[in-house]
Amino acid sequence: MRLKDEQIKRLAEKVYSDLAADGLIAPRRERIAAVEGIAAVIARDFGREQTLERDAERLLDETIAAMGRGAADIDRRKMLRMIKEKLAKERKIVL
Repeated sequence: MRLKDEQIKRLAEKVYSDLAADGLIAPRRERIAAVEGIAAVIARDFGREQTLERDAERLLDETIAAMGRGAADIDRRKMLRMIKEKLAKERKIVL
């Protein structure tokens, strides 16, 4: 999933507000700095997920090419999901 920078910023604001309202965080610096940090982590995580998606697509294409005619019977979506799950587990990414 790709979010715009403004959407990531609003998400970070919401995360910060919810954590502060529930008393789960005790801010040690200005709110804006904390929100920017949260937004940076969210953006980095989405970037990792996009990289995972591209790598899974590439690996699927290579697998299908290697299988030749036998690849006609496979469900591409199911195979892609399985590859993504395996790569995510190896890379310690939560989907």
